[in-house]
Order: sequence, then C-alpha cells, then structure tokens
Amino acid sequence: MPLYDCVLLFKPHVKKEPIMDLVARIGKHICSRNGVITEMKSFGTIHLGYGIKKLDGRFYQGQLMQMTMMATPNMNKELHYLNKEDRLLRWLLTKHRDTGCLQDTDFRFEDIRTVLKAERNSRRGLFHYVHQNDADKDDYDTEDDTDQVESRPLR
Repeated sequence: MPLYDCVLLFKPHVKKEPIMDLVARIGKHICSRNGVITEMKSFGTIHLGYGIKKLDGRFYQGQLMQMTMMATPNMNKELHYLNKEDRLLRWLLTKHRDTGCLQDTDFRFEDIRTVLKAERNSRRGLFHYVHQNDADKDDYDTEDDTDQVESRPLR
C-alpha cells in the first residue's frame, strides 16, 4: 500500500473535541479498509495567506493537522465525504513519492564530482565536459582540473 499525507485545515474556532472526533472517524474509516495511520501532527493555529470564504464568513486563520497513512489507492474517492464537513476549511490528500530509487543505484565519487562541476559551471553560461583519460590523477586529488576540461558557451 502506498503512503499518503492527509492535511486537514479546520476553522479557527472549532474546539479540540470535535477535531478529535473527525480525526477518529477518518482513522476508523482507514483502518476498516486495512489501512494504517503511521503519524499524526498538529501544527496549531496558523495564519493563512488569503481568506477562505465559507457560508459563515471569511477565515484568515485555521487549525492545521497532518495524518500520514498507508492506504489503498482509492482512498481519495472514499474521503470525499469530507467536502460536506462544515468544521473543515480545506482538506488535501497527497501521495508520497517513491524515495527508494537512489538506494539501488551505485554512484561513483567521480560521477558526482562531474555532475557538481557541470552544475556549477552551467550557472556561468559554460558547459564543461570532463575527459575520461584521467589515468595520471587519483580520485582524491584536490587540484583544479582545468587542463582536463574544455569550455563551450551556451547558445
């Protein structure tokens, strides 16, 4: 099951008990679908960048909570009952990216150094190509490799 974040933005005047009731209802819904809540965070009252208009006024503050969960991919459709919840200003469900892809790759020190050098010099408007015939230098040499690099301007 993929990992999701559910961000809940409550109205600022909502008390703690109704917030916990709604969070518990969401948690029961997730657990009934064989999901697992892995983490819950409360960020307290936050100031919003713009007002959110609802039927009972415009809100410039809100109470922010985040739930991290492992759930089925159709959980987004199942949580649409939150749209009718009048204690909420907004809610958002995002899927975590797969971060395990870098663990399988074998990077060499030279490859990382070449990429960093190309990135640094691309800011100056130059692309640098490092020649592979670097047999006379060892990997930990800190000298500048300007004799091994040719520069060409960007077009």
